Amino acid sequence: MVEYLLEKWPSEISTVIIGATQAEGGTRSKSLKIGGQRTLPFLEFEGQIPNKPVIAAEVLDYLPEELWPIFYENLKDIITDPLKWIQEIEKSGPDAICLRLLSCHPDIKNNSKDYLSTFIPEVLKITKLPLIILGCDHIEKDTEILPFVSELTKNEKVLIGMAVKENYKTISLSAFACGHSVIAQTPLDINLAKQLNILINDTGIPLDRIVMHHTTGGLGYGFEYCYSIMERCRLAGLQGDKVMATPIINLIAEETWKTKEAKVSVEEEPTWGDSPIERGIVWETTTAMGYLQAGADILVLAHPGSIRNLKNML
Repeated sequence: MVEYLLEKWPSEISTVIIGATQAEGGTRSKSLKIGGQRTLPFLEFEGQIPNKPVIAAEVLDYLPEELWPIFYENLKDIITDPLKWIQEIEKSGPDAICLRLLSCHPDIKNNSKDYLSTFIPEVLKITKLPLIILGCDHIEKDTEILPFVSELTKNEKVLIGMAVKENYKTISLSAFACGHSVIAQTPLDINLAKQLNILINDTGIPLDRIVMHHTTGGLGYGFEYCYSIMERCRLAGLQGDKVMATPIINLIAEETWKTKEAKVSVEEEPTWGDSPIERGIVWETTTAMGYLQAGADILVLAHPGSIRNLKNML
């Protein structure tokens, strides 16, 4: 039976490595392997046992109160200092830290390379977990700061994002030159995802340095559509499409804590329970568990309770 199934699913999802230990030229406490599957999620009995999905804790270098109001209100003693936030969130046992450089957005603080030249080395000192570093979701600004971040973290095998169609060359090549991997972000469209992977690969970046992000939808806010796109990508990869056989990351936190269910007060919705923060944790946890079934290789969560829930499940 196993031989038949392996013949049916002959291909393998590429393995991407995040984090470099001292022996590997970096300063991380461990390295993580993601991908490597030859079957659909949680069907290890069909053959090869894949690497476990990675749970990463999201930390924003600056979190506006109005962005995630309930989250902010309940954790404001921690999240107002990103270095303290990293130290506290590590207690929940994440596999990696996902740092979002939101303060660099022109409409927020417009922080520059001068800020990063001090802040990023402090991050490297405060945590030894493997790192995922995201820009500020502003194409021009990310094109400016992410190559600089790649230089500051050289040889640490960071996962750098996001590379989009407008800036993939600059971000991908600079990340690869410094020993990193890159996140390829596209809207929810399997053809666009494949096209961007091809474009990045054509610049000389090997497929085992690419992780796909399909612009994650939160539970009830596009979840089903994103799930189906992820499933189609994974099936294509397992059936021999090497371009689609790359791991997938889902940014759960940003799509959870901004939703109505995770931010309205008890007064506004008295029938939804008497603890908005607990409601948000359930929303984040449930969304993440759904994406695990779709084949997510990296789940990025923000609340310690959600991280513990997923770690316990896995």
